[in-house]
Amino acid sequence: MTNTVTEINKVALLQREINYIKSERIRKACEEMVSLLPDYFFSIPAASTGKYHPKYALGEGGLLRHTKAAVRLAIELLSDPLIGNKYKSDEQDLMIMGLILHDGLKEGLVKEKYVRFDHPLLIVDYIMDNEEKLGLEVEEIEFLCDVIKTHMGIWTVDYKGVEVLEKPTTKYQNFVHMCDYIVSRKCLFFEFDENNEIVG
Repeated sequence: MTNTVTEINKVALLQREINYIKSERIRKACEEMVSLLPDYFFSIPAASTGKYHPKYALGEGGLLRHTKAAVRLAIELLSDPLIGNKYKSDEQDLMIMGLILHDGLKEGLVKEKYVRFDHPLLIVDYIMDNEEKLGLEVEEIEFLCDVIKTHMGIWTVDYKGVEVLEKPTTKYQNFVHMCDYIVSRKCLFFEFDENNEIVG
């Protein structure tokens, strides 16, 4: 039987990002959720058209690289005391976990043909469905889900003109959205090696 990403190394593929989380408890919760992500997350591009993401986020593994870039940007920003000191350690950890998971069900729990506009809500529901496995406090689950569900920023209306998502309002929601937004800009470049790890 051939080993698959599911069987052996989903967590390994995001280990560097997970290890930025200082709290062992939150880190283990993140590993649990990453292990539950669908296989396709680790292979699809961040966008099928290339219209809204830079080249590194396209092609095989593009969504994984986009996720890694968003987390790395968060770490760089939080390393600046003028930014990082506005957030408690556990808040930083939960925002990083939110960035790792924010696009986890981008094409649905079972892969669909197109991106699901409501994917922030899908992953939030998935986290809630697996809450008992995570060992997090109720307030931490709420915090995590809050920063994920608003990561799309002002883009809250679906293709049919229906208001589906909420806009970010808190500093935590805005931070997660900002990291996701910035790494989707085509003018910014992250260099990756052959193992999809950021260089530098």
